[in-house]
Amino acid sequence: MPQPVLHPLPGIGPEDVVVAADGAVYTGLADGRILRIRDDLVEVVAETGGRPLGIEVDVEGALVVCDAARGLLRVRPGDGAIEVLVPAGTPVDGMPLRVCNNAAIAADGTIWFSDSTARFDLAHWKADLIEHSGTGRLLRRDPDGTVTTVLTGLHFANGVALAADESFVAVAETGAYRLTRLWLTGPQRGDRDVLVDNLPGFPDNIARGSDGLIWIAMGSPRNRTLDLLASRPPVLRRLLWALPDALLPQPADTVWVQAVDAAGRTVHDLQTATPGFSMVTGVREEAGTVWLGSLHAEAIAHVRLP
Repeated sequence: MPQPVLHPLPGIGPEDVVVAADGAVYTGLADGRILRIRDDLVEVVAETGGRPLGIEVDVEGALVVCDAARGLLRVRPGDGAIEVLVPAGTPVDGMPLRVCNNAAIAADGTIWFSDSTARFDLAHWKADLIEHSGTGRLLRRDPDGTVTTVLTGLHFANGVALAADESFVAVAETGAYRLTRLWLTGPQRGDRDVLVDNLPGFPDNIARGSDGLIWIAMGSPRNRTLDLLASRPPVLRRLLWALPDALLPQPADTVWVQAVDAAGRTVHDLQTATPGFSMVTGVREEAGTVWLGSLHAEAIAHVRLP
């Protein structure tokens, strides 16, 4: 993988990235600001007052933002106006929306989005991976505003992406190292299966690229301790996540993304080390340029496909 080019930002934690039709790149920071980056000019276009994670662009050019603190939002970058589509804490099929994480928007305006866990808030995401209880969900918001649960039992539901022909929607299970698929059309409509299994790292946000591939941000390689704990009794896993954060397994210092086709076959596997940039949590391919976000960095990055 070529060395990524860094684009410094005035804050920390550009967890996801998206490219608009005019080529501008949008991201959200840990302090709630939504930024537009265009020709190295960085502008604040809105402030959610929460913690923006996944970010998408709808057909009208507005941003659909998954905010862990506020819920599913629609942000107009022109004037910064914010519409709350699904407030955090809203009961969906009897369970409140806890950690709105990532989304994908269908051609008809349907929004598919993940609720990572019913057990912990975002600050304690490691605890959910360690507990391995599988309380994440994939939700759907119809154009009329109806919200329903379509998949349950997910191990830290994270990135969401639609197939190029919208025949299926995929959701990353960070705690299970896989992409789970729900078929939306054809003879398998309504069936759930696995698009990619036994990934070599923790999948975070995913996105369909302009190349039709599904790109996967790999936050970190798999951790042997967590792998061993997965099959252990819950009481042992809880003892681990009760330890101070400094003693818990930490992400590796790497920049890593993969891309798979609609059959789950790996097409790209790109990895490197870059000073000042690691733990890639967001990825977006547009016309051969791969944009990268990070949970902890003070920059976004891009790299041209070789």
